[in-house]
Amino acid sequence: MAISGPGPALEARALYHIYGEGAMRTVALRGADISLDPGTWTTVMGPSGSGKSTLLHALAGIIDPSAGAVFIDGEDVTRLTRVERARWRRRRVGVVLQRDSLHPLLDVAENVALPLQLDGRPPEEISRRVAELLDDVGLAALSDHRVSQLSGGEAQRAALAVALAARPSVLLADEPTGELDEATAAGILDLIGAAVAKANTTVLTVTHSARVGERADRRLVMRDGVVLHG
Repeated sequence: MAISGPGPALEARALYHIYGEGAMRTVALRGADISLDPGTWTTVMGPSGSGKSTLLHALAGIIDPSAGAVFIDGEDVTRLTRVERARWRRRRVGVVLQRDSLHPLLDVAENVALPLQLDGRPPEEISRRVAELLDDVGLAALSDHRVSQLSGGEAQRAALAVALAARPSVLLADEPTGELDEATAAGILDLIGAAVAKANTTVLTVTHSARVGERADRRLVMRDGVVLHG
């Protein structure tokens, strides 16, 4: 079970992020603040270009914000080096991106095992965890399939299994249902809900889909790089 200390599981304070320079610069985040309670599911909604994906990438430590700070279980991760941040993310934060969440040269089981191998987990533990996750997401029969052999829904379920492999305290998902059909999308959302219920995982999804927003405990709106707390 992922266990968080007192206070928010994740918190961002006054995040700014600027792409480009001079006349070509774009301010994607304009002092964004967000705080997530342990074991809850929050969705940030907003149109394309509102800063949702940039916010998620900053929270995950994938990009360095231009200003501001991100705290996971009270630790300021913006102060970590890139190597330290990669190790921290591998152990404590699961990330599902819109694309490129899976290694195309590995099969499904190898993708799920990879973050555990990089973290130096024992082979027996890795085998047990991979089998458990593939069973949870309904992909046990496809464990030896390459990414190119998977449907969109199967690939997204595999990406979710990868993100949950290390039992992270926080799961961050960018448009987790993407262009999936309604039934497949509902299955993905069921899996995310199960992660909250089963492991007390704190979840943040960013999306433009009202269907995703309806499943969350809390819905926030993002506009022009700011999270609105109405």
